[in-house]
Amino acid sequence: MQTADVVIAGAGIIGITLALELHSAGASVVVLDRGEPGREASRAAAGMLVTQDPDTDPLLLPLARLSAELYPKFLDGIEADSGIKVHYETNGAIYVAEENEQFSVAPLSPPEAQELEPALAEHPRAFLLCEQRLDPRLLIQSAVASARKRGIHIHHEAEVLGVALGPDHRLEVVTRQGRYAPGIFVNCAGAWASQIRGCSAPARPVKGQMLAVVAPNCALHRVIRASHVYLVPRSDGRIVIGSTLEEAGFDKTVNPETIQHLHQAAANLVPGMGEASILEAWAGLRPGSPDDLPVLGPGVLPGSYIATGHFRNGILLAPATARVMSQFIQGQAVDLDLKPFSPSRFARSELRVG
Repeated sequence: MQTADVVIAGAGIIGITLALELHSAGASVVVLDRGEPGREASRAAAGMLVTQDPDTDPLLLPLARLSAELYPKFLDGIEADSGIKVHYETNGAIYVAEENEQFSVAPLSPPEAQELEPALAEHPRAFLLCEQRLDPRLLIQSAVASARKRGIHIHHEAEVLGVALGPDHRLEVVTRQGRYAPGIFVNCAGAWASQIRGCSAPARPVKGQMLAVVAPNCALHRVIRASHVYLVPRSDGRIVIGSTLEEAGFDKTVNPETIQHLHQAAANLVPGMGEASILEAWAGLRPGSPDDLPVLGPGVLPGSYIATGHFRNGILLAPATARVMSQFIQGQAVDLDLKPFSPSRFARSELRVG
């Protein structure tokens, strides 16, 4: 039986960022993952930090805005530890809107939009939004390296099977590699969070297919978004195009027809994308919840907690989730009201506590 102050299930960006926060508060932390750290939704993401979107649930906005405020300092810390630069960009996004989509900022005139992004097709309703972006693959690499440098133990192929109270009323965490006796357990297992007996969350996988292209004669300087497609430029010259929303269980098959459809949708916004070469295509599994809001709060067992269900916003919400969950776990005043995200909002049958 191994001991630690905190055991976290899930080495995606939510689990790793929370581990860093709790370690900074003085806790010894172990992070356990069923596979390689950061290889699931965190690595598959686009890396847009979207705080201005017509589809964003108003309940999510305070958490999103707090996270955007925390990001610069968070990145400074992990980059200093790891030496891995995440390429955080702050020059905003251009949103190409339909008639029914409303924003609080004035639209760009066609000449203004063309001046900002010459490759963009002319459109009567384009908006410049104050958003940031980063490379999520570099983010998770940097965060994992930072955690290890600080002494956080991260174990791969260590799937958490369940949590229970032992004879001494302490938590016991059962994995495929052994058992742990922590003071605190946190389920950050993403799309797999429903599979942990004793501290389950109503999470489900929501598949998203994406591709990366290279277009030497079509430079983009900022994110281009519409309701059905987005284009995200990377510092290495790639442009990431996404993404689908599919209820397909744990299937991560990449469908060539779907990839071609996304490629064409991108070309409709930026005509030069039609000549771009596809470098890579992939699928990720976002952790959805029944209402598509995060699940943040206490589990059923004393000392157990849940932090999952971030759906399309895991990268954006990681620093704020770490901040508020660390405060909650330590019994401190919490920066934001967590009631909208409480696990108790779901019926016991939905929690499927094992």
